[in-house]
Order: sequence, then C-alpha cells, then structure tokens
Amino acid sequence: MSDTNGVMMQYFHWYSPADGSLWREVAHSARQLAALGISSLWLPPAYKGIGGADDVGYGTYDLFDLGEFDQKGTVRTKYGTRDELIAACTAARDAGLRIYADAVFNHKMGADAEETVEATPFDPENRLEPVGEPTTIRAWTHFTFPGRRRVHSTMQWRWEHFTAVDHDAGDGTKVWLFKGKQFASHVDGEKGNFDYLMGCDIDVSHPEVREELVTWGEWYVKTTGVDGFRFDAVKHVDATFFRDWLRDVTLRVGKPLFAVGEYWSYDLPTLQEFIAITERCIMLFDAPLHHNFHRASTERADFDLRQVFDGSLVQRDPSMAVTMVENHDSQPLQALESVVEPWFKPLAYALILLRRDGYPCVFHADYFGAEYSDAGTDGDTYDIQLAPHRFLVDRFLRARQDHAWGEQHDYFDEPHCIGWVRSGTVERPGGLVVVMSNAGDAVKRMQVSVPHARYRDMTGHVDTVIITDDHGVADFTCPAGQVSVWVPV
Repeated sequence: MSDTNGVMMQYFHWYSPADGSLWREVAHSARQLAALGISSLWLPPAYKGIGGADDVGYGTYDLFDLGEFDQKGTVRTKYGTRDELIAACTAARDAGLRIYADAVFNHKMGADAEETVEATPFDPENRLEPVGEPTTIRAWTHFTFPGRRRVHSTMQWRWEHFTAVDHDAGDGTKVWLFKGKQFASHVDGEKGNFDYLMGCDIDVSHPEVREELVTWGEWYVKTTGVDGFRFDAVKHVDATFFRDWLRDVTLRVGKPLFAVGEYWSYDLPTLQEFIAITERCIMLFDAPLHHNFHRASTERADFDLRQVFDGSLVQRDPSMAVTMVENHDSQPLQALESVVEPWFKPLAYALILLRRDGYPCVFHADYFGAEYSDAGTDGDTYDIQLAPHRFLVDRFLRARQDHAWGEQHDYFDEPHCIGWVRSGTVERPGGLVVVMSNAGDAVKRMQVSVPHARYRDMTGHVDTVIITDDHGVADFTCPAGQVSVWVPV
C-alpha cells in the first residue's frame, strides 16, 4: 500500500492560520518537500464546513463546495479556493508527491432548515438504553445548499438520510434515534454503541446516501487528481461501508487508491478487527504507538524503552500501520489531547522514520512549529508555542533515504538505552546505527556489517568518529535524553 521508504506528511494542524493560504503554501513547498524525502501529503478536509472560513473542515456542511460557492458566509474555505486546491494538487503531482484527501463521512452539520421527526431519546453514555418514549422533535436535518444551487449534485439531505441527532430544538441532553433507524453494526463498543458522535449522524446504509457518497468520491478524485483518502472517525461508522466505498470508487476512477483510517483506540484487538472487516484494504494510524510515545515523554526515566512498541499496530501488523508522533487531535486543548513532550519528539521520530516497519507520518506542527491561542475547558485563553523539530527531522529523512535499508537488528536490552542497526544493501552499503537514551549518557555495543568502518553522528550530538573493529563491532554513544544516528563517513 505504501511506497518503499516513503514518508507521509500531515500538511496542516488544528490551528493552521485561517487566512486561505494553505493551498498556495502546498504548491510553493511541493518540490522542496519531495527533495527532502516526503512522498505524500495528507491534506485537511477541503470542503465547506459549518464554521465557514474558520472551520478546520470536520464540521462538514457541503462536500461538493471546495471553496467555490458563497455558503456559510464565505466563498473560500479556511485553506483557500477550489482553484487553489486544484493548483496545489497539480503542483504536488508534478513534484512526484501523492495527495491524500481527508474524507468525513460520519456526520453533517449546519443544516439549512428544520424538520419534525419522530425519535426515541437514548442515554448519551449508554446508547443501548432508551431514556424515554418515542416523541416528535424538531431537528435541523434539511440540507438544501442554496448557495451551490444544485451544481455538481442535485441531492438534498433530509432526516431519513440520517440516523440520529443530539439536539431537539427543545432538549439537547440526549441522543435522539430517528423512527425506523438503528445504530450501526461494526462500530466501536464504547458507550454501548459508538455510532453516534456529533451533528446529524449519516446513515451509510441508506441507498441514496451510499450512491451520493460514491458519486462524490468519483467526482473528487477526477476533479483534484488525488491518490487516496484518509477516513475520519472510522470507529463511528459501519466498517463495511469503507470497504465497499473504496472498492466502488476505485472501479469508477480506474486507478488504485491508497486509504488510511483514523480509529482512535489504544486497544490493538479492536484495530485488528477493523482491519479484518475491511479485508485489509485500509491501513490505520497507530494510535497505540502514539500513546506509548506520550507515556514515554511524560514518564521520562520511569518508562522502559524496551516496551516502546508493546501493544502497537506496527509491532503486530506492520504492513497495515501508519506510524505517527502527533496529529491535530492530540494537540494541546483538543478533545484527544495526549501531547508528546518536546524532549522526546526527536526520539519518537527516529523510531518511526529510521526503522524498517510502518508508513511514517510527519506532523506539520512538529516540523514547522506553531504559535496559537485557544480557549481551554476552564474558559481561560492559552498562548501556546510549539518549537519546530525540522533540523533533526530533515536529518532523519536524509538518513531514511540514503542509509535506512537492509535487515534490521535490534538491541532492546536495557530499560533506558535502546538501539538498532540497519545492515544496508549492495546498492546502499554501510547502513546506519541508531542509539537513544531516556536517562543518562548512553553507550551500546553493536555490530554492523562492515569491519573497520568509520561512522559519524549525523545529528551532531556527538562530534567524534567511531571505527568498527575486525568484526564490525563498536561502542556507539548518545548523550542523555537524546538520540544519535551513526552513518558511514
């Protein structure tokens, strides 16, 4: 599914500037990113959201409005116009990059009209337990898209295209399941059944909905030329829908499409079940690995580095794992906040970029840095600055391209210092050696494939040259709490 030694970049974060510049930035940066070793870009939801020009894209209103129509108080989206999006995709393709679009199929928000519908209230914390009798409610479920005027699609969405909402005009404290509907199968079991997440919950079993979403997928690929999709919130949608949608769209567009899903769970068997149901056609972000990075960063020397891959998808099923350090949902003040502290991020990026397994994803805010203000749950406003890790990530990317080849031999034999060796190939001899520490200065004796070879630390953390002995063995070092990447001189 992923290319050999390829690297994805998530080219946005939650607090990316809402100035309409992102698509232009993609076009401007494409060739430089490709030269660094980035092979694909995951772009944010490109369609109109309920928040207009400020919407990150997950408050999905109109999938067919890519910044073309005056809706929700704006023509452009947070990231730019339709023409700028298409130009960005073209520039990326010309540079040799693949583009993955963000697809939000769980919900719609910001309806244009209210409807009356019979619904049964359920406990939001237990969707298996009704908490009242069926009653008539007023729900915002009629989407007419007046600004688009039926261009690209003539479908209007009505209540029957949805499963549930969480807000009656008179009561917003329950989940309201519509008459004749049921919560989907093949979803996460949290809260009894985690089909419902937010907004108007799309009923992906409805024939008109399925056809509309497949039609949209075909239109989107042919309009933008994207090479695949990142599926949002897959734990809340019947898993079989994604399998069928990807098959149908692939047939219509006549080219293979990459797919990765966001299943935010730290439970490996749950992720494996999704992979099985979808017949291994959709990779998953390795949320358990991210959680291990978060723990390692906060526990510091109390964390056993030998366990950093325990329970991860990349350890159990590497061909299905997109590995990551952070994403927009784990950022400060977000619902899934689970920050990897700055001191550990270089170690984490070495762990995803310089090893054999997984399809690594570099996060925009980690690479370029970020500054933003946002309100916390306590009502206070926080000013947050994220320092860029570009200096080291660039070196890891170069090492991945030039040296991270061949067999991998692990030295996970100490709780506070681990390392591994990539043996290299005939075309790329010498390989590399990685050693990292979460406590004091570290020394690890490791064997490479070449005797009497000279190695330097390309991170610059150690400025001496190490020479292997007659057997290709040497003591490789790194400073306390850091990582060193030793490559042939």
